[in-house]
Amino acid sequence: MTAETSLPTGDDLLAEIDRLRKEKNAIILAHYYQSAQIQDLADFVGDSLELSRKAAETDADVIAFCGVKFMADTAKILSPEKIVVLPDMDAGCSLEDSCPPEKFAAFREAHPDHIALTYINCSTEVKALSDIIVTSSSAETIISQIPEDQKIIFGPDRHLGGYMSRKFGRDMLLWPGVCIVHEAFSETELLKLKQQHPDAPIAAHPECPPTIVDHADYVGSTSGILQFAQTFEGDTLIVATEPHIIHQMEKALPEKTFIGAPGADGNCSCNICPYMALNTLEKLYKCLDTLEPRIEIEEGLRLKAKQSLDRMLEMASGTIGKGDLGKV
Repeated sequence: MTAETSLPTGDDLLAEIDRLRKEKNAIILAHYYQSAQIQDLADFVGDSLELSRKAAETDADVIAFCGVKFMADTAKILSPEKIVVLPDMDAGCSLEDSCPPEKFAAFREAHPDHIALTYINCSTEVKALSDIIVTSSSAETIISQIPEDQKIIFGPDRHLGGYMSRKFGRDMLLWPGVCIVHEAFSETELLKLKQQHPDAPIAAHPECPPTIVDHADYVGSTSGILQFAQTFEGDTLIVATEPHIIHQMEKALPEKTFIGAPGADGNCSCNICPYMALNTLEKLYKCLDTLEPRIEIEEGLRLKAKQSLDRMLEMASGTIGKGDLGKV
């Protein structure tokens, strides 16, 4: 395969992906923010850490992670013996980009009496510099176990950290990173939408700024939002997170209506994650065919990063991926 024109298309492309999956003993993981096509062919659909944990429990030789790089890195941290490929190595994350390891290390050194709780949306190097990794579903459980007199650094998402700080009344040092997707929601447009659907509750991810979270009836992780979608009363739900999650809601609850929260332009097109969108069926086919681009992590670094992940799992394993629908 040397030319773009040699790529299979349509149903042939789906058949070839399935052939390669079986031939390479591969498992395909898709985050909720992937396209509907990729979600539908994946072996598992879910939150980033829960996907990595599921993959580690399988006998697959290859993990094809349709998500972003820090997610594929986490899969490699937990499954060093498996080949982990990412359809597009440029699929990054604005939160990871906001927190360079050398600057985070200097920040930690300037505050030696603080422990570092670090959101999983960060690089392997930053994980290795952290005390405890948290997810949006485990952060509350973990913070509730930390003595009130223990000073905390929370990074890299200042909105998630700020939400936890307000909820627990904890004065935490917040790294100034944000998710460009959740930052794009407009309070003005959200209130206009709410006027059109006054009985519709709002479910928001805690990566959203306070101007969005403060209007939400439910605040939680992607898996938590999906669980809320299955239990809320009424027939319409406004969803303030990356809109591709709505695909799973519509599959599980076709009788209900799900509306993506709008951006500043009055629609949700600006809230599609540009990094997640880099992964395509064609790139998935190529990476399964060539087993490239491949995630590689130096073993000493992997073990240091795994320590902070293990601490989270020890403290809050029951909350990771809570509400995950798996493959619907």
